[in-house]
Amino acid sequence: MNIETIVQALHLEVRSGEEQLQGEVRGGYVGDLLSDVIANSRERELWITRQVHPNIVAVASLKDLAGIILVRGAEPAADTVEKATQEKIPLLLSDLSAFAAAGRIYQLLSADGKTPL
Repeated sequence: MNIETIVQALHLEVRSGEEQLQGEVRGGYVGDLLSDVIANSRERELWITRQVHPNIVAVASLKDLAGIILVRGAEPAADTVEKATQEKIPLLLSDLSAFAAAGRIYQLLSADGKTPL
């Protein structure tokens, strides 16, 4: 499943990385502790977080994540959007809770025949 399908299904606002929305999503990771995300997330997962500082873009790039979803209406810092744009990392915004966003993404991937681990 591609990122654009998830953006449409969850009514996400795209702040950066529009050119990457056809990229594949293989699962998701929920966490706000950067070291935890570095240690445990997997390539092509969508990272769901409330963190808004530029270091989230560095982590997403390091781990080759599909993108970052900021939940509960979190607004990214201006330098975060700038860095995400430079790195071509999809930065997506949602009013959903992390729990709801993760659940919906899991359902979408499962319905697509790709049950994430």
